[in-house]
Amino acid sequence: MLTHTRSFLLLALVSGLQASHAGIHAAPLSVFGYKEFSQQAAIEAKFLAVPSARLAGQELKTLTAEPHMASTPGDRRTAEYVAKEFRAAGLETEIVPYRVLLNQPKVVRVEARDATGNLLMSGPTREHVNGDAYQSNPDVVMPFNGSSGSGDVTGEVVYANYGRLEDFNELTARHIDLHGKIIIARYGANFRGVKVYLAEQRGAAGILIYSDPQDDGYAKGDAYPMGPWRPETGVQRGSVQYLFKYPGDPETPGVASTPNLPDSARISPDGNQPHIISIPISYKDATPILKALQGPSVPESWQGALPFHYHFGPGGVRVHLVSQQDYQRRTIWDVIGKVKGSSLPDEWVIAGNHRDAWVYGAVDPNSGTAVMLEAVHGVGTLLREGWKPKRTLVFCSWDAEEEGLIGSTEWVEQHAERMRHTVAYFNTDVGVSGPNFTASAVPSLKQFIREVTQAVPSPLGGSVYDEWLLNRARNEPQSSLSSAQKPVEHVRINDLGSGSDFTPFLQHAGVPSTDVGSDGPYGVYHSTFDDYQWFTQNADPHFAYLQEMARVFGLEVVRMADVDVLPLDYVAYAHEVESYLAAAQKKAEEAGYSNVSFTSAQSAAASFAHAAARAHALQEAPTENPARLNQALRDTESALLSSAGLPNRPWYKHTIYAPGEYTGYAAVVIPGVNEALDAHNAALAQEQLTVLALALERATQTLDSAR
Repeated sequence: MLTHTRSFLLLALVSGLQASHAGIHAAPLSVFGYKEFSQQAAIEAKFLAVPSARLAGQELKTLTAEPHMASTPGDRRTAEYVAKEFRAAGLETEIVPYRVLLNQPKVVRVEARDATGNLLMSGPTREHVNGDAYQSNPDVVMPFNGSSGSGDVTGEVVYANYGRLEDFNELTARHIDLHGKIIIARYGANFRGVKVYLAEQRGAAGILIYSDPQDDGYAKGDAYPMGPWRPETGVQRGSVQYLFKYPGDPETPGVASTPNLPDSARISPDGNQPHIISIPISYKDATPILKALQGPSVPESWQGALPFHYHFGPGGVRVHLVSQQDYQRRTIWDVIGKVKGSSLPDEWVIAGNHRDAWVYGAVDPNSGTAVMLEAVHGVGTLLREGWKPKRTLVFCSWDAEEEGLIGSTEWVEQHAERMRHTVAYFNTDVGVSGPNFTASAVPSLKQFIREVTQAVPSPLGGSVYDEWLLNRARNEPQSSLSSAQKPVEHVRINDLGSGSDFTPFLQHAGVPSTDVGSDGPYGVYHSTFDDYQWFTQNADPHFAYLQEMARVFGLEVVRMADVDVLPLDYVAYAHEVESYLAAAQKKAEEAGYSNVSFTSAQSAAASFAHAAARAHALQEAPTENPARLNQALRDTESALLSSAGLPNRPWYKHTIYAPGEYTGYAAVVIPGVNEALDAHNAALAQEQLTVLALALERATQTLDSAR
């Protein structure tokens, strides 16, 4: 929670920023991509003055008034609200339905007994704290996992730490047989679907996933309602779809699941759906299970924060799991708002945020929805004052992201040809959970984000970039940075893995993408307590960071809409690719793979770097008609796609970035190569190096086509 002094300061700053243009930074003299920036600077100053902290707070309160899980009546009402706000700003707006396979819970039950048959716990326990105003709404869905299997199973319990590949390998090394067992694993370190995937591969009958207080509970600080961290009854719901194989409607990979799609166009959903039961539980419910568990003691790195020593099992506990899931094709609703471009209408700039939530979703995702609505508010003001963007703007409110990035994936698959003419996709998901700005992007857009944040005021004074840099200095001493990072990156911008709606744009369609947000202590993720009360007590009491993020998110769109030459920096991209290859070669050498040759890939990367330098020179001295250069810059990202896709998961087509098969969220770089090396498959690694070299050669030729 903010201190009283800092809270008062924020309130004063917000009031001042609302009243005038005060705090808006003087425009830079030049910006990468603009031949002359003064006219655009005036447009951006008008935009930055519009997003309102007060209105953002009102929008957030409206969006979180009731639970609105995908395909429910509450979800439909939020779609109608967002559509109304888009239309009020002057956007051409439609609500786009899809029919997709979703599960909702009918029965979810966990019962644990000790070795003598005595009842240890029966749950899941209802989420409850003292004094939360929202927790008792009858529409709060019981804890369950999207894409969980159904069934009725009983088995001995085995503790699997975070349920990572190395954790399951440790159990194998200790000769702990998992066939027919019930795994209990804690959240964190990888995507929950990976935990289920590995448990199923090892023969487990079911899996319980709990939030250990070491990771987001009392070990971090005061639990809600006293502070921001997870209370003992808090449960993290979530999808366990095998997202790393493909996202979207499980019956229609690569095809849009439109309402009139015939059944003959659908496939069995087994490709990315678990078969075993998975149930999320609180640490209140996990405690008696873990406390009674026998077997060898776990190593220190497996020990959580509950007040007893953890054991591997099996022995001491048997658990009975019941899961009855109602799978149906249900309707979801994307909301799409457009502003047609004046001179380049076929080039699209797309910005999006998902709207659906497991319960109320004040932070995830509706802080981002409020951010997007205030960005749209700013764009609407510019339109009323006569501004006409060069490129077409498209604002998107995605549905069913929580179940597997479904709304965005279906829309991208429906508009595959249009993606070839989309110059950028800008995403925000968790718009605000605290004051610390963060960003992820393709390398070509990392400098673009730095420049945008330098133009946006921070509620604490200076720019967002200034605060970002200070926060990095506080948390990451310069001595920890590699020599390669120091001269180039002043602030760390992460690579894009998965877990949000940029995934289909970048990794399937090859659209340059970014993802921005503002982080802080956030222990109520995917629980009923992620509500308006928690948000105003802990994340952003005066909505100052909602305003800040609306300015950043909207300025990305406004600046890209009018830029003369696309600000895609392939010099930085090539530098990162070369570093990825060097790291992979070192990994191969350490593994003893002397027969894996990196020569052709490294030669292709060097050629890509030379072409990037030539293109950058053209960007800095553009012609009067830069259309050919812009087309080459945009097409270069798509050139990095492989039509065959990654081994065993062809939906993912990007040769440089993908979510890891065993991480799910975190990015794996040059994934075909690195995952083959990790699997000790030298022949596949060599094959994927050839695929990568060909992609880099295509990218080189594409950049050189601008000359």
